[in-house]
Amino acid sequence: MKLDFNTHPCFNREAHQKHGRVHLPVAPRCNIQCNFCNRKFDCINESRPGVTSAVLSPAQALAYLKDVMAARPEISVVGIAGPGDPFANPEETMETLRLARRNFPEIMLCVATNGLNVGPYIDELAYLKVSHVTVTITAVDPEIGSEIYAWIRDGKRPLRGAEAARTLIARQLEAVAEFKARDIIVKINSILIPGINDEHIPEVAKVVKDLGADIMNCMPMVPVEGAAFAEIPQPDGLMTARVRLQSGLHLPQMSHCARCRADSVGLINEKMSAQQIQALEHYANISIAPEDDANRPYVAVASMEGALVNMHLGEAERFLIYQRHPDQPDGFELQSIRKAPEPGSGNERWESMAEMLSDCRALLVMAAGPSPMRVLAAKGLRVVEMDGLIDEGLKAIYANRPIPAAMKREFTGCSQGAGCRGTGTGCG
Repeated sequence: MKLDFNTHPCFNREAHQKHGRVHLPVAPRCNIQCNFCNRKFDCINESRPGVTSAVLSPAQALAYLKDVMAARPEISVVGIAGPGDPFANPEETMETLRLARRNFPEIMLCVATNGLNVGPYIDELAYLKVSHVTVTITAVDPEIGSEIYAWIRDGKRPLRGAEAARTLIARQLEAVAEFKARDIIVKINSILIPGINDEHIPEVAKVVKDLGADIMNCMPMVPVEGAAFAEIPQPDGLMTARVRLQSGLHLPQMSHCARCRADSVGLINEKMSAQQIQALEHYANISIAPEDDANRPYVAVASMEGALVNMHLGEAERFLIYQRHPDQPDGFELQSIRKAPEPGSGNERWESMAEMLSDCRALLVMAAGPSPMRVLAAKGLRVVEMDGLIDEGLKAIYANRPIPAAMKREFTGCSQGAGCRGTGTGCG
């Protein structure tokens, strides 16, 4: 599969009048609060990040995408840019990217993120051939960052002030380096805020240039009613030009940005039409089962005793196979017990496991390493990390809903990978 990177309208100015993009709004939650941001979901007249007229599930997003691609052959990029942060909604984001890649193997995939929680997903993003990533980095000095970010949420930990800014900046810079180590093209978005970081953004450019970033977009802040920075005036043309000129000494500058909405579709300068809004709302309000569910009626579970999801994928010697009860929509019954492939064969084990569970739409485990998750996901098997009652996990899977927040693991992936045998008590 050879992707034509020259047709990305955001990263290549020459392409933006001929090639378009579609943003799939599947990520409503955000894990940081920026003082310049007040997200609104329903205003057709607003064109800025964080705005969408609807939020789609991955299955709805695929159905919507198929219609868009049939009607708009100039679309060259499928992106996820919110309306929150894609990796504050990692399950929805990754499943949408998998579906898009499986159904449109020649399309470019792109994500935009604040970088706080993208780290655990970088390997799979590369595996899915996500070719372009935008990381919004508005400061590399924690003292300046502490003025810009009201708080961040690192897992379940809320952080504020300089500690929050230090944590966020460290994750952002690490993510840029990791993306470039995998030959992914990286654009840096920096929000230009008068009196806060207008003298600092050239330093951001210098730091990310040293990490390998490819291009930068200095975006003048737009004052938004209800945001903490609502009273700060928008940067004038002279300030914007100065910051871009100074930053351009380090990185090429993007100057044709249209501050795309999280549900944008078409050419960059094309405004959302009423018909596009109606199409989006149509798909957001219909029930669509995940693409493969008709051929995957079962759910596999890694459990010690049959009541809880409480085993690491690497230690599971057998899987409990459940199906929906034919007479009880919210009831489930054990269909069979299947022996897991023997350990010790690396990715061959996960390939065999995917084949053995090819009629399962999901696999519920306490935790799983990144390598098996990539292999199983590529075969269409969704691996869900959770900790709690099997029935609650089954209800979420069969209803096509995320696992309840209280049952989600606080981390994704495992450093031990295939070598972990586990103890049945979870991972430390």
